[in-house]
Amino acid sequence: MTVPRTLPEQIHRIGRIHHVAVVVADLAASLAFYRDILGLELEVVQEIAHDRVRIAFLPIGESKLELVEPTDATTGVARFLASKGEGFHHVCLEVANLSESLTRLAIDGIELIDTAPRKGAEGPVAFLHPRSCGGVLVELIEAPGGPSWAALGY
Repeated sequence: MTVPRTLPEQIHRIGRIHHVAVVVADLAASLAFYRDILGLELEVVQEIAHDRVRIAFLPIGESKLELVEPTDATTGVARFLASKGEGFHHVCLEVANLSESLTRLAIDGIELIDTAPRKGAEGPVAFLHPRSCGGVLVELIEAPGGPSWAALGY
């Protein structure tokens, strides 16, 4: 992993871990464990048609656990599940201004999957490639009310 000598200023302004995502084969069975056995509160279950997944958010303190079930066998999430099985998929970090963060990270040589903010389940998001993040898929989400919210029609 190549790490810039100094971290971009935007990295110093990460607000919090928004969520940690776990890929699951069966959302109902996973909810039976996380909600019913562990006692986590279910915030929402929603279909994200454009990403061809069904997700559930379970809040834990200031962060959330996201369960991600593919709804189409041809997606990246489905391929991940088929090759690696259920388990950790990505970490999502909150930033104040997603467009500025992406620009700065690109300048610093970080490989971006998304070069511009796109619509996510809970706000504007973009993904960083695991090759630039020590093998971890990193999602960035813009804090509520940031500049990308209006641009994406939230």
